Amino acid sequence: MNEDPVTGLAKRNIWLRGLLMILMALAYQLAGTVLFFTAVIQFVFALVSDAPNLRLAAFGRSLGRFQSQIADFVSFFSEDLPFPFADWPPGA
Repeated sequence: MNEDPVTGLAKRNIWLRGLLMILMALAYQLAGTVLFFTAVIQFVFALVSDAPNLRLAAFGRSLGRFQSQIADFVSFFSEDLPFPFADWPPGA
């Protein structure tokens, strides 16, 4: 017979979420690569100037929070979509 409209909507939503989960997993990998290079650059700054760069430290922290938001969404802990669907997490 006909599919229940509420169930059909839920199935469409789960497929959309699945697509978003794949995209967010790719963003997580890209963010991990950027975080790695940020750490290498930060290490070089620390070697040269004997102190870490505060802007890079704040960026690294916000990037880590972004990855945390992605992990929460992908693992179904949170329904909140991370950046670019929400504001970028603060670094401070």
